[in-house]
Amino acid sequence: MDYKNAGVDIEAGYKSVELMKKHVQETMRPEVLTNLGGFSGAFSMEKFKGMEKPTLVSGTDGVGTKLKLAFILDKHDTIGIDCVAMCVNDIACAGGEPLFFLDYIACGKNEPEKIATIVSGVADGCKQSNAALIGGETAEMPGFYPVDEYDLAGFAVGVVDEKDLITGKDLKAGDVLIGMASSGVHSNGFSLVRKVFNMKREALDTYYDSLGCTLGEALLAPTKIYVKALRSVKEAGVTIKACSHITGGGFYENVPRMLKDGTRAVIKKDSYPIPPIFKMLSVDGDIEEQMMYNTFNMGLGMILAVDEADVEKTMAAIKEAGEEPYVVGQIEEGEKGVTLC
Repeated sequence: MDYKNAGVDIEAGYKSVELMKKHVQETMRPEVLTNLGGFSGAFSMEKFKGMEKPTLVSGTDGVGTKLKLAFILDKHDTIGIDCVAMCVNDIACAGGEPLFFLDYIACGKNEPEKIATIVSGVADGCKQSNAALIGGETAEMPGFYPVDEYDLAGFAVGVVDEKDLITGKDLKAGDVLIGMASSGVHSNGFSLVRKVFNMKREALDTYYDSLGCTLGEALLAPTKIYVKALRSVKEAGVTIKACSHITGGGFYENVPRMLKDGTRAVIKKDSYPIPPIFKMLSVDGDIEEQMMYNTFNMGLGMILAVDEADVEKTMAAIKEAGEEPYVVGQIEEGEKGVTLC
């Protein structure tokens, strides 16, 4: 008896590392001091000594049950983008610049080519956010996960000068809410999605004119990464007063997190186009409108608040970064929360 007979193939682990190295290398930043394969990753903070009060911000998350679709469709090259997005978007909406990322893959069987494909998506997400992929772990866990399934999670660290932290403390009535378009469902609400739609391969491969793609393609569309857009707004000289990443819990849970006491966000539901996948979900699942807005991003992946005088500059900066912005509402005095009208 040996470890391989017990279900753990150490040689497959070595091969996975070799196959993923080219993807990881593409994410490197000058501050990275270590190579892939060590026991830890080192990142120099020398560059940030010029900040008045350099402050680390961090985020950790997974992809959730969206992974089930990747298993069914046997498509693993974009799910890593979702993992990075869920972490770095949280850092960015606090005002931070993502610095580095680490991933964790747990699987029933280490198939080196599949692992490398997953990591290629992680690397793509890191490149989109200018974060270095400085380490990770692939854990082969036979008997714990089915041989053709895996879990994926990640952890990111960023930096911001304390004075530039986005906290919502300066919000006031009259500030304008600007939303950035999502790519679809992103990485939240998939336990409900999987109850609504038939999760067989044939159903997911069905093309819909309303979607402009197959159902599977619409659902697996990777989460948007808004780091570049938020950086562009900052570089345009705009102070982002508050920011919310619209993830699990939709509008009702996430928008209040950006507000200070005594302020209320008022969002107009008809101020931006809602992607057709959400109408399909609502109709096919007989889901009430409030539950839709309490579960999904409904077409807006990030919402920020700026002074009314900065709206045009903000919109232009977001467009310059390649994202689609919409003026979706305003801040009013009132009980902390959100009104959708």
